[in-house]
Amino acid sequence: MNYLIRFCIVSVLGFSPIFLIAQNLSGTVKDAKTGEPLIGATVKVEGTELGSITDVDGRYMIKDIPTETQTIVASYVGYNTRKRFGVVIRSGGNPDLNFELEESVSELQDVVVTANPFEKLEETPLSIQRLSREEVATYPGGNNDIARVVQSLPGVSGSIGGFRNDVIIRGGAPNENVYYLDGVEIPNINHFATQGSAGGPVGMLNVSFFEGVTLTASAFGAQYDNVLSGVLQFDQRNGNARELKTNIRVGASEAALTMEGPLFKGKDNEESKTTFIASARRSYLQFLFQLIDLPILPDYWDYQYKLSHEIDKYNELIFTGIGSIDNFGINVPEEFSPEQQATLEQVPVINQWTTTSGLTWKKRFKDNSGYLNTTLSTNILNNDFTRFRDNVNQTDPYFDNQSQEWETRLRLNMTKFAGNWVLNAGLVGINADYSNTTRNLVDGFIYSTDLNFFRYGIHGQASTKIGDERLGISAGFRMDGNTFTTTGNEIFRTFSPRLAISYQLDADRKWSLNASAGRYYKIAPYTILGFRNQTGSYENEDIDYIQSDHLVAGVEYLLNPSARITVEGFYKKYSDYPVSLSTGVSLANLGGGFEVLGNEPVASIGEGETYGVEFLFQQKFTKNFYGILAYTYYYSQFTGLDGKYRPSVWDNRHLLTFTGGYQFGNNWEIGVRTRYLGSTPFAPVDRDATLANYPEILLEYDQLGATRLDPFNQTDIRLDKKWNFKNFTLNLFLEFQNVLASNIPSPPEFGLARTDDGTLIEPRQLVQIEDIDNSATLPILGVVIDF
Repeated sequence: MNYLIRFCIVSVLGFSPIFLIAQNLSGTVKDAKTGEPLIGATVKVEGTELGSITDVDGRYMIKDIPTETQTIVASYVGYNTRKRFGVVIRSGGNPDLNFELEESVSELQDVVVTANPFEKLEETPLSIQRLSREEVATYPGGNNDIARVVQSLPGVSGSIGGFRNDVIIRGGAPNENVYYLDGVEIPNINHFATQGSAGGPVGMLNVSFFEGVTLTASAFGAQYDNVLSGVLQFDQRNGNARELKTNIRVGASEAALTMEGPLFKGKDNEESKTTFIASARRSYLQFLFQLIDLPILPDYWDYQYKLSHEIDKYNELIFTGIGSIDNFGINVPEEFSPEQQATLEQVPVINQWTTTSGLTWKKRFKDNSGYLNTTLSTNILNNDFTRFRDNVNQTDPYFDNQSQEWETRLRLNMTKFAGNWVLNAGLVGINADYSNTTRNLVDGFIYSTDLNFFRYGIHGQASTKIGDERLGISAGFRMDGNTFTTTGNEIFRTFSPRLAISYQLDADRKWSLNASAGRYYKIAPYTILGFRNQTGSYENEDIDYIQSDHLVAGVEYLLNPSARITVEGFYKKYSDYPVSLSTGVSLANLGGGFEVLGNEPVASIGEGETYGVEFLFQQKFTKNFYGILAYTYYYSQFTGLDGKYRPSVWDNRHLLTFTGGYQFGNNWEIGVRTRYLGSTPFAPVDRDATLANYPEILLEYDQLGATRLDPFNQTDIRLDKKWNFKNFTLNLFLEFQNVLASNIPSPPEFGLARTDDGTLIEPRQLVQIEDIDNSATLPILGVVIDF
């Protein structure tokens, strides 16, 4: 699999004349609690006299802003002033910049209170991180891939070797997270997704869509179901309401076209009530890999769209969706090498497509007492996954999985304001349809299934601030059930309470203490629920919900209006984790490779725990610099069939990340990302069992933790240059991944012994392939055009 990271593109940067062109910026200013437009709010470009006042709809427009990176400030009498750092002004058009202001608790006149620029809610006062649109788009080493960008946030790591987009949060498995696109749940965010999990080698979300990305690593709001480790929310912006705009991006692995604009605008209207934004992306990895004679050919398409319609000032409809088409094929190299031959023999052939779409009705009550969000959505994962004993001719399959997961969801979420209290309640209903035909000749599982059942859940939460609003308290619960598992309708079994407390220690509100405790549940993947035994019965019908109890506490200090330091301690205790009855390993240790997770008999007997401490320094973009420095020291361990605790495959112990950027004059910017992960445990190959079943690779999971990989470290540097022409903006970036040429560790690889010309040696022997040097620096040139 090292071939996924062993290619390069060599190009030459060109230069063009610089045009200093001013541009306009518009958006809205609203009450953060009620969503009511704020009339007469002031929006200014910090350090200049440029500004605007909002109209009766809360809209503003600032004209003739220099095309540079700016800090924009919004203020209103009786509300906390809010700053947006690192706003890039382009001549090719700028997305709306919207503000939500909170009422100020200060009753003194002529006192300006600036809001905390780091997002924090009563129900989630800690373990929350947010990246802005510009931070995501220019992330060094991210390759415009949000899933890869998220891996640099505090407490987040990737899978072994670092080439996949698995999101490992504080030692939890990659399938313990949930993902939301404007409130619509999406089951996975990657191409070639691991069924039953969520990771894959390439992300499928388009960064051109996003207003921001929010990660919550604990203290989850009660409205989120099926989550054990993390909630990732992707907030999409609306399309341009005034004119048609286009974005073209060419990167290391794909080309993307994004268009946005108004619909049904009419000649007499300055802005339309209906907008769209849509994109399509096409990979060219398959051409590059074939050109440099690699044995795998990853080929993918994806699309994304959002249609927004403002019915009136109290009602809005949003139709959004995403989809992908993935094909993972085989290429026979012209020249033989042991690594290429092993990869050619062992990789699966994957044909996969996914689609998610959702319609949301946002209704704000006319008396400003709350709002109601109703979402109807559907998502499908169609997976054709085959392993052949002869990949070249695609004959003699020994594992074949043809399956489809189809969910239809109705989600209701209502928020009401009662004095100083915010009350939230809702429900969700999910129709789940799962079909699968599996032939696993290694383990002797051959079955077909067609499972349909109903999932449901209810939740409630209450939050308030007291004591001059320095003490914040939030308490909530949720319960979930289903009509399939043996105890699924006994919803009291999944009663999951949660409590969060925050207290601001000083009058200046620089110091705050935060703590939360909660219990969370997750239903087993459909691959587990739908598995049938040889008699045709559902083998895992008595499976329990996985349980995780969280306890987190920390302190935050605001160094200045744009910088903070936080320290948090966390503990997660797992119960009823599925354990494989075939291999004896907890499924918490799986899901980070090319496989089908959970397609086997299991038992709900696994235990686990992860715990540690986390330090964070974060500087928003000020004085031409932004940066995030985070260090997490943690343990992660789970029990298998024998009940013995062993380190998990995510137990790196040390996780250090730094990401920062500096802007020079004339729209030059440099960004740096450094990641260090401690040694990673791995299960060694069972050589005898593998030789008997080759090309299937079988592992000795009872030896997990006995051996570890060397620490992983990688430094990436990205250089950006923007040119603002009269009608468009050109952004060129040159990125050097692994600039220090560090060797990327990976578990030992094995293949059959062959002669120098590739002839198989008889009798067959399993031999370890000589370690491959992965220390090359990878240069990447990218182009982004906005017009």
